[in-house]
Amino acid sequence: MTTYTDKGPKPESGRFVTFDHVTFWVGNAKQAASFYCARMGFEPFMYMGLETGNRNIAAHAVKQNKIIFVFQSMLEPYKPKEFGDHLVKHGDGVKDVAFEVEDLDAIFKRAVQRGAMVVKEPWEESDDHGTLRMAVIQTYGDTTHTLIDRSNYKGPFLPGYKAVPNDDPLTTLLPKVDLQIIDHIVGNQPDNAMTNVAEWYEKNLMFHRFWSVDDSQIHTNYSSLRSIVVTNYEETIKMPINEPAPGKKKSQIQEYVDYYGGAGVQHIAMKSTDIIQTISNLRARGMQFIQVPNTYYTNLRKQLANSKVKIIEDLDKLQSLNILIDYDDNGYLLQIFTKLMQDRPTLFLEVIQRHNHQGFGAGNFKSLFEAIEQDQADRGNL
Repeated sequence: MTTYTDKGPKPESGRFVTFDHVTFWVGNAKQAASFYCARMGFEPFMYMGLETGNRNIAAHAVKQNKIIFVFQSMLEPYKPKEFGDHLVKHGDGVKDVAFEVEDLDAIFKRAVQRGAMVVKEPWEESDDHGTLRMAVIQTYGDTTHTLIDRSNYKGPFLPGYKAVPNDDPLTTLLPKVDLQIIDHIVGNQPDNAMTNVAEWYEKNLMFHRFWSVDDSQIHTNYSSLRSIVVTNYEETIKMPINEPAPGKKKSQIQEYVDYYGGAGVQHIAMKSTDIIQTISNLRARGMQFIQVPNTYYTNLRKQLANSKVKIIEDLDKLQSLNILIDYDDNGYLLQIFTKLMQDRPTLFLEVIQRHNHQGFGAGNFKSLFEAIEQDQADRGNL
């Protein structure tokens, strides 16, 4: 495991602020949004569609604190054609990861000069709340990044969307989940594509390497992975880039690539300030999580006995909820992964809580892989 301290040169102009929102292209946006509200504790937020004058796309945006997910569907067959092709090839999945930026022109110009592929040149959209500026560039696979400058816009989301009342009775009936922000978003690549993608972020967006692991560190008897995490100068946006490493059997990264039809977003990690309460409430909502064997906790207790780090949470409680712990001498993190969010074995979600630990759970990868391999075996895909 490698942690990098060199941020490279600070960009002279333009700044990446944070994750803005994530757009999913799905077969049925209304139902997908409802699932994330019922199971994951999101709340109805904004809508765009026929009733708002959009003849092509229906979009349901849902929100939880500072996390916004947008589910979009086509209204007519293959309109736009790109949408239909995306759905046939990938199934439901993340189409766009939007970043809030300052000085959009500087970031866009620099990225294009350095070779980034333009999907949409900078444009403006206005409503009663002001004017928003956006541009879209291509990243790995069919995934895009929308760059959004909100400096002259005071609206709740984007022009073209209307607020929807949160009159879903589940909001009051079910326990609150209270996920805060997006911590990181992981992109899976085919074998031997990871380094090129990491270099794309370094070159075009002036991101830098933050953390990495290779297959000598992360492997089971069957499969392994390599990962490089890239981040912006302020380290507010973290994008791990994974690839499979050759193993005796098919790794979960390769399974993703096969079923997604190429590179794409594998999981979205969201931060909690009280993971025990969050996961208790998610389980009460019927959310399902990857199970690790009890031997994981037996071994963990032995290791923690000799560690400088002191876990303040109740270990028995963490074990009963199946929450994983990774730590070093300075701190620790708690994390857990949902089961798949759709029938294709592609996207899932992560809940994470950090205690002075900026890693990504490398110490848990082996246990996690073994648990995922059991699910893969159930699917006949190991």
